[in-house]
Amino acid sequence: MFRDNPLKAQIAAGKPVVGCWSHLVSPAAAEILALSGYDFVIIDNEHGPTSLSDSTILMMAVSTTPAATLMRVPWNDPVYIKRALDTGIEGLMIPAVEDAEAAQSAVAACRYPPEGIRGVAYAVTRAAEYGLKRKEYAEKANDNLLVMCQVESAKTVDNIEEIGAVDGIDVLFIGPFDLSASMGKPGQFDDPEVAETLDRAEARILASGKTLGAIVRPGDSVASMVERGYGLIVSASDATLLRDAAGADVKAARG
Repeated sequence: MFRDNPLKAQIAAGKPVVGCWSHLVSPAAAEILALSGYDFVIIDNEHGPTSLSDSTILMMAVSTTPAATLMRVPWNDPVYIKRALDTGIEGLMIPAVEDAEAAQSAVAACRYPPEGIRGVAYAVTRAAEYGLKRKEYAEKANDNLLVMCQVESAKTVDNIEEIGAVDGIDVLFIGPFDLSASMGKPGQFDDPEVAETLDRAEARILASGKTLGAIVRPGDSVASMVERGYGLIVSASDATLLRDAAGADVKAARG
């Protein structure tokens, strides 16, 4: 159902939002996440088997709840972005946006002309309720979408100021594993160079005026991240929640 984006309103009001990855391609799991109280469910089309068709079914499962549906697309590709937006997703995460030019391209792909290059098909797409709300959608779509660009390399950290100056980006989202890997130290968050780079990324994003986002990396917590100024946090995945709960149950059962 097309509506005013609840996450944009929450973020504008200064309220941090917390969500969960959807990796299992399970409508039931996605519905449980949404009913459990997460502010958003983020469907991952970059890593894992989820397709746009799968994503649409997952969105349908979440649609009866207050939770927003977001999607990480595989790449900064205007064709995939166009198709993702037509499914009715309320926010997009775009990987590996390393400079202002890439950020401008991402925003243009998300917006209808004259502000962008997105193709027009709201007479029939799910995003506009299959054309039933085409007028409302056409008027609000550009501003209603939440756009996130990922900070996933040391190069991107150096360019945060220019990326943050691009109009139309709402969130700069740190990918700590890819960022540390770009430095040749994957997952080594206690390494002084990696820790300093992550701290610098946080400070530069906050200074840019964009909302600071990230996953909860090992050794960190939602509470600590909120204290440091994070406004959008992905705290878990349906896959890891099931894996860890199942492992704990088996361990308890075997005593």
